[in-house]
Amino acid sequence: MTPKHFVSTLAATELPSVFNPWRDRCAVHDRRDAAAKRRDNLERLLTAALDARVETIWIARDLGYRGGRRTGVPLTDEVHLDRAGALMGGIALERATQGPAVAERTAAVVWRVLEQIGQPVMLWNVFPFHPHDAGDPLSNRCHTRGEREATWPLLQALISMVQPRRIVAIGRDAHLALGDVGIPTMAVRHPSYGGQRDFIEGMFAMYGVKNGALETPRLPLDEPYAAARSCALA
Repeated sequence: MTPKHFVSTLAATELPSVFNPWRDRCAVHDRRDAAAKRRDNLERLLTAALDARVETIWIARDLGYRGGRRTGVPLTDEVHLDRAGALMGGIALERATQGPAVAERTAAVVWRVLEQIGQPVMLWNVFPFHPHDAGDPLSNRCHTRGEREATWPLLQALISMVQPRRIVAIGRDAHLALGDVGIPTMAVRHPSYGGQRDFIEGMFAMYGVKNGALETPRLPLDEPYAAARSCALA
Protein backbone atom coordinates (compact mmCIF):
# COMPACT_ATOMS: atom_id res chain seq x y z
CA MET A 1 0.00 0.00 0.00
CA THR A 2 1.26 3.49 -0.85
CA PRO A 3 0.83 6.59 1.35
CA LYS A 4 -1.72 8.00 -1.11
CA HIS A 5 -3.75 4.78 -1.09
CA PHE A 6 -3.58 4.58 2.71
CA VAL A 7 -4.79 8.17 3.14
CA SER A 8 -7.60 7.61 0.63
CA THR A 9 -8.73 4.50 2.51
CA LEU A 10 -8.57 6.39 5.80
CA ALA A 11 -10.62 9.26 4.36
CA ALA A 12 -13.34 6.90 3.14
CA THR A 13 -14.14 5.69 6.67
CA GLU A 14 -17.25 7.08 8.38
CA LEU A 15 -18.49 6.19 11.88
CA PRO A 16 -21.18 7.74 14.13
CA SER A 17 -20.01 10.16 16.86
CA VAL A 18 -16.54 10.11 15.34
CA PHE A 19 -14.72 12.96 13.58
CA ASN A 20 -12.53 11.79 10.71
CA PRO A 21 -10.14 14.73 10.13
CA TRP A 22 -9.17 13.45 6.67
CA ARG A 23 -12.82 13.33 5.59
CA ASP A 24 -14.86 15.69 7.76
CA ARG A 25 -14.95 19.46 8.14
CA CYS A 26 -15.65 21.31 11.40
CA ALA A 27 -18.14 24.07 10.62
CA VAL A 28 -16.76 26.22 13.44
CA HIS A 29 -12.97 26.04 13.13
CA ASP A 30 -12.03 24.56 9.76
CA ARG A 31 -11.22 26.24 6.49
CA ARG A 32 -13.23 25.15 3.47
CA ASP A 33 -10.46 22.84 2.24
CA ALA A 34 -9.51 21.58 5.72
CA ALA A 35 -9.93 17.87 5.06
CA ALA A 36 -7.84 18.10 1.88
CA LYS A 37 -5.06 19.94 3.73
CA ARG A 38 -5.03 17.30 6.45
CA ARG A 39 -4.87 14.55 3.84
CA ASP A 40 -1.90 16.32 2.26
CA ASN A 41 -0.22 16.64 5.67
CA LEU A 42 -0.57 12.94 6.42
CA GLU A 43 0.51 11.81 2.96
CA ARG A 44 3.65 13.97 3.19
CA LEU A 45 4.36 12.64 6.67
CA LEU A 46 3.98 9.02 5.58
CA THR A 47 6.14 9.54 2.51
CA ALA A 48 8.84 11.18 4.62
CA ALA A 49 8.67 8.36 7.17
CA LEU A 50 9.21 5.77 4.43
CA ASP A 51 12.04 7.79 2.88
CA ALA A 52 13.71 8.08 6.30
CA ARG A 53 13.15 4.36 6.98
CA VAL A 54 11.79 5.10 10.43
CA GLU A 55 12.23 2.17 12.78
CA THR A 56 9.69 3.10 15.44
CA ILE A 57 6.00 3.98 15.62
CA TRP A 58 4.72 5.75 18.74
CA ILE A 59 1.06 4.82 19.22
CA ALA A 60 -1.35 6.48 21.65
CA ARG A 61 -5.04 5.71 22.09
CA ASP A 62 -7.07 8.10 19.91
CA LEU A 63 -7.08 11.68 18.59
CA GLY A 64 -7.84 14.63 20.88
CA TYR A 65 -9.87 17.59 19.69
CA ARG A 66 -7.02 20.11 20.09
CA GLY A 67 -4.38 18.07 18.30
CA GLY A 68 -4.63 15.61 15.44
CA ARG A 69 -8.29 16.41 14.83
CA ARG A 70 -7.18 19.85 13.70
CA THR A 71 -3.83 19.06 12.05
CA GLY A 72 -4.27 15.60 10.55
CA VAL A 73 -0.97 14.65 12.22
CA PRO A 74 -1.35 12.38 15.28
CA LEU A 75 0.04 13.67 18.61
CA THR A 76 0.78 17.00 16.97
CA ASP A 77 -0.98 20.31 17.56
CA GLU A 78 -0.82 23.42 15.38
CA VAL A 79 1.92 24.97 17.50
CA HIS A 80 4.24 22.07 16.64
CA LEU A 81 3.40 21.54 12.96
CA ASP A 82 6.57 23.26 11.76
CA ARG A 83 8.72 21.21 14.16
CA ALA A 84 7.09 18.02 12.92
CA GLY A 85 7.90 18.98 9.35
CA ALA A 86 11.49 19.81 10.25
CA LEU A 87 12.06 16.51 12.09
CA MET A 88 10.74 14.59 9.09
CA GLY A 89 13.26 16.10 6.70
CA GLY A 90 11.90 19.58 6.11
CA ILE A 91 8.47 18.74 4.69
CA ALA A 92 5.76 21.42 4.55
CA LEU A 93 2.79 20.83 6.85
CA GLU A 94 -0.05 23.35 6.66
CA ARG A 95 -2.76 24.48 9.05
CA ALA A 96 -6.29 23.48 8.13
CA THR A 97 -8.08 25.77 10.59
CA GLN A 98 -8.76 29.48 10.92
CA GLY A 99 -8.05 31.75 13.88
CA PRO A 100 -5.16 31.52 16.37
CA ALA A 101 -3.08 28.36 16.49
CA VAL A 102 -4.29 26.00 19.24
CA ALA A 103 -1.92 24.19 21.60
CA GLU A 104 -2.39 20.77 23.20
CA ARG A 105 -0.58 19.79 26.39
CA THR A 106 0.05 16.19 25.34
CA ALA A 107 1.54 17.34 22.02
CA ALA A 108 3.78 19.82 23.83
CA VAL A 109 5.26 17.07 26.00
CA VAL A 110 5.61 14.64 23.10
CA TRP A 111 7.41 17.19 20.95
CA ARG A 112 9.67 18.29 23.77
CA VAL A 113 10.87 14.70 23.96
CA LEU A 114 11.12 14.24 20.19
CA GLU A 115 13.29 17.33 19.84
CA GLN A 116 15.76 15.97 22.39
CA ILE A 117 15.76 12.50 20.87
CA GLY A 118 16.35 13.98 17.43
CA GLN A 119 15.19 10.90 15.51
CA PRO A 120 12.22 10.78 13.13
CA VAL A 121 9.41 8.48 14.27
CA MET A 122 5.96 7.72 12.96
CA LEU A 123 3.15 8.94 15.23
CA TRP A 124 -0.21 7.19 15.29
CA ASN A 125 -3.19 6.11 17.41
CA VAL A 126 -4.79 2.72 18.05
CA PHE A 127 -8.08 4.31 16.94
CA PRO A 128 -7.07 6.78 14.22
CA PHE A 129 -10.00 9.19 14.54
CA HIS A 130 -11.47 11.55 17.16
CA PRO A 131 -14.29 9.89 19.13
CA HIS A 132 -16.62 12.34 20.85
CA ASP A 133 -19.84 12.34 22.83
CA ALA A 134 -23.01 12.36 20.75
CA GLY A 135 -24.02 15.94 20.07
CA ASP A 136 -20.76 17.36 21.47
CA PRO A 137 -18.09 17.22 18.73
CA LEU A 138 -15.53 19.13 20.82
CA SER A 139 -15.42 16.57 23.60
CA ASN A 140 -13.16 13.55 24.05
CA ARG A 141 -14.23 10.02 24.87
CA CYS A 142 -12.55 6.64 24.80
CA HIS A 143 -13.22 4.70 21.61
CA THR A 144 -15.17 1.46 21.92
CA ARG A 145 -14.01 -2.06 21.18
CA GLY A 146 -16.33 -2.12 18.15
CA GLU A 147 -14.81 1.08 16.79
CA ARG A 148 -11.32 -0.28 17.28
CA GLU A 149 -12.17 -3.54 15.52
CA ALA A 150 -13.74 -1.64 12.61
CA THR A 151 -10.52 0.32 12.04
CA TRP A 152 -7.97 -2.34 13.02
CA PRO A 153 -7.15 -3.13 9.35
CA LEU A 154 -5.96 0.47 8.99
CA LEU A 155 -3.42 0.00 11.78
CA GLN A 156 -2.30 -3.28 10.26
CA ALA A 157 -1.91 -1.60 6.86
CA LEU A 158 0.18 1.19 8.41
CA ILE A 159 2.48 -1.29 10.16
CA SER A 160 2.82 -3.31 6.97
CA MET A 161 3.73 -0.17 5.03
CA VAL A 162 6.21 1.32 7.53
CA GLN A 163 7.63 -2.04 8.71
CA PRO A 164 8.90 -0.75 12.08
CA ARG A 165 11.34 -2.68 14.22
CA ARG A 166 9.43 -1.72 17.37
CA ILE A 167 6.35 0.07 18.62
CA VAL A 168 6.13 2.35 21.64
CA ALA A 169 2.69 2.26 23.25
CA ILE A 170 1.83 5.55 24.96
CA GLY A 171 -0.46 4.81 27.87
CA ARG A 172 -1.99 1.69 29.38
CA ASP A 173 -4.99 1.57 27.04
CA ALA A 174 -2.78 1.68 23.95
CA HIS A 175 -0.49 -0.98 25.39
CA LEU A 176 -3.37 -3.35 26.13
CA ALA A 177 -4.90 -2.83 22.68
CA LEU A 178 -1.59 -3.51 20.92
CA GLY A 179 -1.01 -6.87 22.56
CA ASP A 180 -1.73 -8.81 19.36
CA VAL A 181 -0.05 -6.54 16.87
CA GLY A 182 2.86 -8.89 16.24
CA ILE A 183 5.67 -6.31 16.62
CA PRO A 184 7.89 -5.90 19.72
CA THR A 185 6.06 -3.31 21.82
CA MET A 186 7.38 -1.21 24.70
CA ALA A 187 5.14 0.86 26.96
CA VAL A 188 5.47 4.26 28.59
CA ARG A 189 3.00 6.17 30.69
CA HIS A 190 0.75 8.66 28.93
CA PRO A 191 1.83 12.24 29.77
CA SER A 192 -1.68 13.27 30.88
CA TYR A 193 -2.85 13.61 34.48
CA GLY A 194 0.50 13.87 36.19
CA GLY A 195 2.25 11.39 33.92
CA GLN A 196 4.57 13.88 32.21
CA ARG A 197 7.68 13.06 34.23
CA ASP A 198 7.19 9.29 33.90
CA PHE A 199 6.62 9.64 30.17
CA ILE A 200 9.72 11.78 29.65
CA GLU A 201 11.95 9.63 31.84
CA GLY A 202 10.68 6.46 30.16
CA MET A 203 11.35 7.81 26.67
CA PHE A 204 14.78 9.17 27.61
CA ALA A 205 15.76 5.81 29.11
CA MET A 206 14.54 3.99 26.01
CA TYR A 207 16.56 6.22 23.68
CA GLY A 208 19.59 6.68 25.93
CA VAL A 209 19.09 10.44 26.35
CA LYS A 210 20.87 11.86 29.39
CA ASN A 211 20.45 15.12 31.30
CA GLY A 212 17.21 15.96 29.56
CA ALA A 213 15.01 18.77 30.89
CA LEU A 214 12.08 17.32 32.81
CA GLU A 215 10.06 20.47 33.45
CA THR A 216 6.44 20.22 32.40
CA PRO A 217 5.54 22.64 29.58
CA ARG A 218 3.35 25.44 30.90
CA LEU A 219 0.47 26.15 28.56
CA PRO A 220 -2.61 28.39 29.02
CA LEU A 221 -5.09 25.55 28.53
CA ASP A 222 -6.82 22.71 30.26
CA GLU A 223 -5.66 19.15 29.69
CA PRO A 224 -7.37 18.28 26.38
CA TYR A 225 -7.08 14.54 26.72
CA ALA A 226 -10.19 14.42 28.84
CA ALA A 227 -10.47 10.64 28.78
CA ALA A 228 -6.77 9.84 29.07
CA ARG A 229 -7.18 7.88 32.27
CA SER A 230 -7.56 4.15 31.78
CA CYS A 231 -10.97 3.09 30.53
CA ALA A 232 -12.55 -0.19 29.55
CA LEU A 233 -12.66 -0.56 25.76
CA ALA A 234 -15.89 -2.51 25.89
